[in-house]
Amino acid sequence: MIYVIFLPLLWLYVCSQNQNIKIMKTIFSKIKFMAVAASIIIASCNSAEQNPENLTADEQNVPVAGQSAVKDDMSQKDVVKVAVGSPDHTTLVAAVQTAELVDVLSNAGPFTVFAPTNTAFNALPAGTVEGLLKPEAKKDLTNILEYHVTTSALKEDYLKDGMTLGMVNGGKATITIKDGKKQINGANILAAVPASNGMVYVIDAVLLPPQK
Repeated sequence: MIYVIFLPLLWLYVCSQNQNIKIMKTIFSKIKFMAVAASIIIASCNSAEQNPENLTADEQNVPVAGQSAVKDDMSQKDVVKVAVGSPDHTTLVAAVQTAELVDVLSNAGPFTVFAPTNTAFNALPAGTVEGLLKPEAKKDLTNILEYHVTTSALKEDYLKDGMTLGMVNGGKATITIKDGKKQINGANILAAVPASNGMVYVIDAVLLPPQK
């Protein structure tokens, strides 16, 4: 008789314990879900504080570097990097930077650049270079620099006596050959350096555009 009474009670106790376990598991699952949700909300708030209007890089006025900023120590140098790597062309590099032509000449091109040496710039009348590097002379400086560039990759054997080249500024320059030496508008071509986006010819005089 005792067993008849005890067994139902035992069964009810076990059932109640199982029910409590289920309830605890449910509560634990809900707590875990709420914790994950809270962490997501906090992360979203932190992101919103850093970028309150959810702006893109362009909308936040974040400066984007041009092609010249791409670091590549393995590939062949472009025309700008050829000039930058030459101790004889520091004045030319300063002029290109002042005229904001660095990124333009770092692009695919192709370009042929006739690069005057520092000595060539020093041969100009006193104060000429200093004047051209002033902000108010940017237009004139750009015109002069563009007169040293043509939009083709002209190899040495392509330059023929009497050839006329169309320069970026809209002017014309003439190639001549005297005693086997090549010149452009009378400036001697001292060396030729291939670049990844064209050719660089070292010259011993600054090319001054003809008056329009």
